[in-house]
Amino acid sequence: MVEPDSRVLDVGCGDGALLALLRSRRSVDGRGIELSREGVSECLAKGLPVIQGDADTDLADYPDDAFDYVILSQTIQATRQPRVVLEHMLRIGRRAIVSFPNFGHWRIRYEVALRGRMPMTENLPHAWYETPNIHFCTIRALVALCCVSAARMARAVALDGNGQPIRVNLPWWVWNLFGEQAVFLLRRGGSAGSDALRQTPEPGAGARAADEPA
Repeated sequence: MVEPDSRVLDVGCGDGALLALLRSRRSVDGRGIELSREGVSECLAKGLPVIQGDADTDLADYPDDAFDYVILSQTIQATRQPRVVLEHMLRIGRRAIVSFPNFGHWRIRYEVALRGRMPMTENLPHAWYETPNIHFCTIRALVALCCVSAARMARAVALDGNGQPIRVNLPWWVWNLFGEQAVFLLRRGGSAGSDALRQTPEPGAGARAADEPA
């Protein structure tokens, strides 16, 4: 989803693995912001330009249109104000990429509905009393957030347990049930979320936004 030679800000970049991959494979001009000192130290050791900061408070300091892409990978559920963070991402960058574990997956529903306990999975490995996650998110919930955040969905992909795209034509509610993770490419303007929710994903490419050609 990231074009070569783009300006990229990776929010919550962790140890810098994604940022390093993008610099290596896409030749991006990449920057990072990470909350933990340990993560920042690992990034600096890899030669990555990363600063310590909090997505909930420090994104407000970035100017408009400073980047081509702002990425929030596996982090939106750990922010205190997901809507505010997303709106800042779309202000700072021309496009935003958000990935997250899907709390609507059938295994998680099974644990809650039939076993009556908070789930632990490969993508949500922490016990409820130790997890950094504050707001659990489903695929449908992220689409709904786009509707109220003036974010237009350009592309979305549901991923299986191995991190591979689900490559069959399925309605959104099936993605929400069987996708273990999801990745959304967003841009500013409009409220295409509710329309996009009714779209059927293109095999191997994910769902198109309502305003994109078939």
